[in-house]
Amino acid sequence: MLAILQRVSEARVTVDGETIGEIGHGLLALVCAERGDTAAEADKLLAKILKLRIFADDAGKMNRSLQDVAGGLLVVSQFTLAADTAGGNRPSFTKAAAPQTGQAVYEHFVASARIAHPEVQTGCFAADMKVELVNDGPVTIPLRIAPPA
Repeated sequence: MLAILQRVSEARVTVDGETIGEIGHGLLALVCAERGDTAAEADKLLAKILKLRIFADDAGKMNRSLQDVAGGLLVVSQFTLAADTAGGNRPSFTKAAAPQTGQAVYEHFVASARIAHPEVQTGCFAADMKVELVNDGPVTIPLRIAPPA
């Protein structure tokens, strides 16, 4: 499972001009299920995201997690993270999970996040979304949790 984390001052996602998810200080997580990913990979990725120390402590060092700072988490599905650009100028998305599987893994991730963290907002799976954010830092972190071989 793949994710791009962006530490944000604020972020929101809109569909057809309507805001469907919005947070203040926290993390925007763009997530993608790859072929072979299951709820187990989603759980590992969520645990990593919630505990990753990328927020400043009193000394200005990245030493606090999302949970430590009580920040918001905006989760947006983005299958294009699985893009393979090695074979030419048009990306291939064959590494992405099939839509039905991808949606199930994404929904599991979101449900688990809502149990584990007090402020979770989302986009809409497979919708044409507009994502706005103010990247704080800027801090952008790629994560990958691979299924067992």
